[in-house]
Amino acid sequence: MPFMNRKYEADRSQSGNRGFRSPMTDFNRQPRGNGNGSARPNLKAAPPETTNAESFYYLKQMSSRTPMVIVMTDGEEIRGSIEWYDKTSLKVNRSGAPNLLIQKQWIKYLFKQEELD
Repeated sequence: MPFMNRKYEADRSQSGNRGFRSPMTDFNRQPRGNGNGSARPNLKAAPPETTNAESFYYLKQMSSRTPMVIVMTDGEEIRGSIEWYDKTSLKVNRSGAPNLLIQKQWIKYLFKQEELD
């Protein structure tokens, strides 16, 4: 048998039917596109992290000093108007009772007091 560099290139009569092996295609290196020659597919832009709806609502209620009902996670209701807010808390002014600084994590929901009537 003649000398060969590779084992799989042995004489066809001795090794059986060894056909041509096509090279594996590297799909990871092929550019992906949307068919118009672009290498990047059409991707949707990520939605904004905040919509500012919460800020708009608080500012509107603060400017009009709307009486609010704040329902806490334990079911307690707090009535008053929102004086200011930040990322984690609300300050509520109450008539005839001390003002409160409430952490937002303990608020279940809030609504205008006029919706009760």
